[in-house]
Order: sequence, then structure tokens, then C-alpha cells
Amino acid sequence: QVQLVESGGGLVQAGGSLRLSCAASGSIFRFNAMSWYRQAPGKQRELVATITRLGVTVYADSVKGRFTISRNSAENTVFLQMNSLKSEDTADYCCKAVTLAGMEYWGKGTLVTVSS
Repeated sequence: QVQLVESGGGLVQAGGSLRLSCAASGSIFRFNAMSWYRQAPGKQRELVATITRLGVTVYADSVKGRFTISRNSAENTVFLQMNSLKSEDTADYCCKAVTLAGMEYWGKGTLVTVSS
């Protein structure tokens, strides 16, 4: 059973930074890709960033140049470094992992609130 646990959310002023962590139970190289999604109140969930098993990264246009997804395989953890935060970044941020067989696993999320 795969478990994903997010942490690092909180309240930050606009222009500030946060680093989110997604800790997986077991090796992250079991996964074809790991991603961060977010859902703001009253809005649809959106893909923020993805890192593939080969290390390729993809970002939503709205966060390019501000957010960075990375991983530490020794810690089985994927990170999302968020800089220059804006009020519109306020959302619940969730981690998703997709196995080589296509199974999807989600964490419970961590809340990020950016005050203007």
C-alpha cells in the first residue's frame, strides 16, 4: 500500500516562500511520475508541477519561474519550492504518484494560505 504524506503548508505573506514536502512510503522510483496539484476554494483542481522517473519536470504556466519541483530519493520525498507567492496561490496542495502500471495514489493535502 502506497502512502503519501504532505507537509510544509501554512500562512505566508505575498512575496514569501514555502517548501512543501511529499513523503512516500518506500522508494519513489516505483513511480512513473509524481506531481503536485492544488485546489482553491470554489475552483477545479489543477496540476501545478510534475517530475518524472527520469527527472523531467513540467510546470503550469501560472507557476513557471516561481515554483520548483525536486526530489530526494534517499528520503523518498518530493518537494515543491514555492517562491514569490501570490494570493492566487492560496489552495490545498496535494501530492499524486503514478506507478509504472498506471495506479494513482494521492496524499491528503496541505493547506497554503497567502495573505496580500
